[in-house]
Amino acid sequence: MPKNKFQDVVFTIIMATVMVYGMVVYNVALNTGGVTGQTFLLALHELPVMVPIAFVLEFFVVGRIARGLAFSVMRPDDRPQFITYAISICICCIMCPVMSLIATILFKENQSFGTWIQTWVMNFPMAICYQMFYCGPFVRLVFRTIFREKQSEAEGALELD
Repeated sequence: MPKNKFQDVVFTIIMATVMVYGMVVYNVALNTGGVTGQTFLLALHELPVMVPIAFVLEFFVVGRIARGLAFSVMRPDDRPQFITYAISICICCIMCPVMSLIATILFKENQSFGTWIQTWVMNFPMAICYQMFYCGPFVRLVFRTIFREKQSEAEGALELD
């Protein structure tokens, strides 16, 4: 997982992009009554707005709060994968209502409290499942692949010297 600020920025950008895209596809499918090829294209229109919002929220606010919450039930010597799961769950528990509120304000015709609650309730099961079973493992694999290659290149350069 990220070992410095640069890696943290890269990881958060990838995670925000993949998570937001998946959730927007889900919401477009809910709004249009199903999934078609057009659903995936329509979802691209919200990415330039929602990905930067998700990145800023997670990187500067939610990530810190989620780590604090996770470590209120986890110990630093617990298995790293369980710590990762705890942090991911805490991030979803915070990001889902916040991003649902933002999406309600920006994209819903009826911007009422009830619409926000409905959006949140419809999104939460999908967000947790998508994060834990698909998005999270995929993004961690991509991240490890990116930074393993860079580490291998650096080690190879040292061997040549």
